[in-house]
Amino acid sequence: MPNIKSAIKRVKTNDKRRAQNIAVKSALRTSIKTFEAKVEAGEKEAATVAFKDAVKRLDKAASKGLIHKNAASRQKSRLSKRLNGLSA
Repeated sequence: MPNIKSAIKRVKTNDKRRAQNIAVKSALRTSIKTFEAKVEAGEKEAATVAFKDAVKRLDKAASKGLIHKNAASRQKSRLSKRLNGLSA
């Protein structure tokens, strides 16, 4: 444990940010899994809604630096490909 006041504050803020990042990443993964479950079930309307939610979360995570922007783009591309395959 640090003794310097600024280092103590840095540890506290890092812990807060880490907890927030974990929560956002978990929600992101959950939204992607929800979309995949809707696609597997063949529910096109529900899958479209879940796709929009997943894309929104991916964009937000990429803008915050939680995941790389290219990784978010790649995942969005894969999700849209699955959605388009469902409608075909």
